[in-house]
Amino acid sequence: MARQTRGFLDRIAHRSTMRRWRAAAAAAPVAELPELRRLRGRARKLRHLLDELLHVADHRLALPLIGSEAIAAPHDSDWSWRPEAWRGPLPEPGAAAVDSGAQLGHEVTLFHDCRISELTLRQLRNAREADLAPFGLRMDVFRFDGSYLSLAVDLPGAAIEGLTRSHLLRVECAVEMECPLEIFARLNVKSGPNTEKLVRELPLKSGERHVDFDLAYSKLNEKRIDKAWLDLIFEGPQMNQVVLRDLTFSRRLRAEI
Repeated sequence: MARQTRGFLDRIAHRSTMRRWRAAAAAAPVAELPELRRLRGRARKLRHLLDELLHVADHRLALPLIGSEAIAAPHDSDWSWRPEAWRGPLPEPGAAAVDSGAQLGHEVTLFHDCRISELTLRQLRNAREADLAPFGLRMDVFRFDGSYLSLAVDLPGAAIEGLTRSHLLRVECAVEMECPLEIFARLNVKSGPNTEKLVRELPLKSGERHVDFDLAYSKLNEKRIDKAWLDLIFEGPQMNQVVLRDLTFSRRLRAEI
């Protein structure tokens, strides 16, 4: 009730203010010069505050909405998902000199075998017109004395619920980088004591943003699926900055022939 009353009073005050400035603008051509000078000073102060408000509002309203579920998934998908690191703000947005096994949120883990870590990993706010994801991940790699570097993303239970060898699982990734490098996506599906692994290279040079994993080429035991995760593997990452603007997953049944 108090909120409704406050909103009602705010509307009355706004209308009153608009009437006063409308009357001042109408009277400006014939107003006395001292009065006109006073009104001009007030108007300039008001315009400065309004310009600040509009600048911040235009910037924030142009950004992708936090928590957005907008995903460019195939129309026949029966499941789609964006991990939390690309969906909403994390309690700890990043770290420097990141150790192997360090987590960013609950779903993303960084792995490497460097003796001395010169890696940083940080969540950033997306602001491009083309961005669907509210957030992205930026990884800076300086000197790199290891043999591998990967980001592991744990898939939720919904990803494997009802999963069969008739499914295609799509990974779509929007990537920016300072220097060219190869990125491989490895899908891991654990079923019983075995883990099926399917590897695809992200087609960064072709302009495509996605890879499809066809589970028909796996030996997946559909009745014993325990968990699934994706490894993004970076080849030759030294002295580079990689920004993962978006990462989404979807699955669909293969078309029957």
